[in-house]
Amino acid sequence: MTDTTDTGLKIVIVGGFGVGKTTLVRSVSEIRPLNTEEVMTQAGVGVDETAGPMTKSTTTVAFDFGRISLNERMVLYLFGAPGQERFWFLWDRLFAGTLGAVVLVDTRRMSDSWYAIDRLENHGTPFVVAVNRFDNDPAAFTLKEIRQALSLGPHVPMVDCDARVRASGKHVLISLVNHLHELATARETTP
Repeated sequence: MTDTTDTGLKIVIVGGFGVGKTTLVRSVSEIRPLNTEEVMTQAGVGVDETAGPMTKSTTTVAFDFGRISLNERMVLYLFGAPGQERFWFLWDRLFAGTLGAVVLVDTRRMSDSWYAIDRLENHGTPFVVAVNRFDNDPAAFTLKEIRQALSLGPHVPMVDCDARVRASGKHVLISLVNHLHELATARETTP
């Protein structure tokens, strides 16, 4: 890690509540990540959508932050967005200055990904879709089936991942960086 950088590249990780955004930032960050996880309380009952297959007692209330050095002068800054609907108003601010995004998908709740995909498309932000494969996922959907369910075109890269595993999270980020490089190269060669 270096004390000075020339270029900071901002990446946002979005998706539904409990999909693994905080876990992904924690697993890949080279620094101790900043997170704003708070214990869920009775005040959220009836406000927060907590139904579903997971047991979760905390939630991100602002964002997660991590960092990865690409080389001596360039770093990725990772921002994990909050997944609960009541915090979505923060997303537009998080998207400002973003180079690209990762949409994490839980196949047990694919519809929770639609808002994230819609917001990124509205902002014109390039993104990849990472399917976080949970141990207790009863349905083994293929990437092709997930692409169809989410109505994604062939131009959107998709990868499988396990947000808990550093190498898997790095693979997701490399997929995004490669996608961004391909888009930049295509823009340069287009007259």
